[in-house]
Amino acid sequence: MTTRSGQAPRLPLSALLTQARDLALEGLHQWLRTEGFESIRYVHGSVFRYIDPEGSRLTTLAERAGLTKQAIAEFVDDLENHGYLERVADPGDRRAKIIRLTDRGRMAQLAAGRFFADVEQRWARHVGEEQVAVLRHTLEQVIALETAPTSS
Repeated sequence: MTTRSGQAPRLPLSALLTQARDLALEGLHQWLRTEGFESIRYVHGSVFRYIDPEGSRLTTLAERAGLTKQAIAEFVDDLENHGYLERVADPGDRRAKIIRLTDRGRMAQLAAGRFFADVEQRWARHVGEEQVAVLRHTLEQVIALETAPTSS
């Protein structure tokens, strides 16, 4: 599709951000498959992104991910069945469970970290370190703006 001037229409910035995110996640999952973590699916990111190093409660993961406890529980069950997570008694409340990464889960998380570091290095080589630094800074500012409490 082109405009009257013969140029392609300019995509909204939010569409470009979504496209960049989708490409990065597609690349991540291809990378994870080559690293031996083929059972990790896109939805599992809602656990891997929000779990604390020492483990987290299911309710905490659900709140952070903005999902229901039932949805997160399904992802946790799947990851536990594949050996990425384990549930242990919460030392502060024996009735509650802490969900934590197993060694395999930590290895998968580290592999994802290496992938994203490689992406940033590749971007820096192609568009320049300064451009990537400006992009990072700008995105951090936008996120801070959009997540700041609004005053009434």
